Amino acid sequence: MQVRKAVIPAAGMGTRFLPATKSMPKEMLPIVDKPVLQFVLEEAAESGIEDVLIVTGRGKQAIENHFDYNPDLEYFLRNSGKAELAERVRDIGETVRIHYIRQKEQLGLGDAIRLARQHVGQEPFAVLLGDTIIDPPPGQKPGLRQLLDLFEQIRASIVAVHRVPREWVARYGIVEGDPDPFDPNLLRLRRLVEKPSPPEAPSDLAIAGRYVFTPEIFDALDCTPRGVGGEIQLTDAMNQLAVDEPVFALAWQARRFDIGNRLEYAKCFVEFALRRSDTGPELRAHIARLLAGGPEPLL
Repeated sequence: MQVRKAVIPAAGMGTRFLPATKSMPKEMLPIVDKPVLQFVLEEAAESGIEDVLIVTGRGKQAIENHFDYNPDLEYFLRNSGKAELAERVRDIGETVRIHYIRQKEQLGLGDAIRLARQHVGQEPFAVLLGDTIIDPPPGQKPGLRQLLDLFEQIRASIVAVHRVPREWVARYGIVEGDPDPFDPNLLRLRRLVEKPSPPEAPSDLAIAGRYVFTPEIFDALDCTPRGVGGEIQLTDAMNQLAVDEPVFALAWQARRFDIGNRLEYAKCFVEFALRRSDTGPELRAHIARLLAGGPEPLL
């Protein structure tokens, strides 16, 4: 029951980031100097995942190029005295085995995961949304590792959730469940609702972009008709799975950056830049000047 494989859906159109995503997948938007999807792959590797299937779509060739070798670039860097940077470039795709499959029609997250059936087989597997960065507090395990540790105890499908402002519930899948008597952060799910209006939302616990599934999710997906937006909704399949077997939600120790949202992307970029020694001090001083209404110093 050890989870060795993961699926990363990365086939969405990224329309909220047009015109940037006309030629660049939203998963490749940079956080300072590292694409969002590289953060996701690193989380998977740090959590013990050995094998990743990335579900792509039309116009997503930049994803494969990024995680492939680039001998010309490596040669140029080494000849320019930048051997350390050449090694960093080469190591990008070395942490896990990466495979690709294309979602030929935009039929939603449930359909994207269904495409992984042959690759996953009869094993449990993880799902990490390719446009979501999970940022645990200092000293905490990677977000996915927290789910995997719990899966090894309960042997059941689990989804990560976090609390969101009530006015945000229409952006996410929202869960309703019964708290575990021994762990208030663990709920046995009764139902999930995809993007409900605030009055209709059963809670303020939103799905946080990380899942661990038993292979029975594929049977549930096969029985799931098209739902909201004409797409095969993963939440609908999870509702069916919860009828057939226990499904849990973990309110975990981690923060989610939803890169599909422009404001969250901006917050993530600034926050990560502030943490770095090469960008943080000057950026912090620049923001302080802006907030104080002072003039920008001449270069």
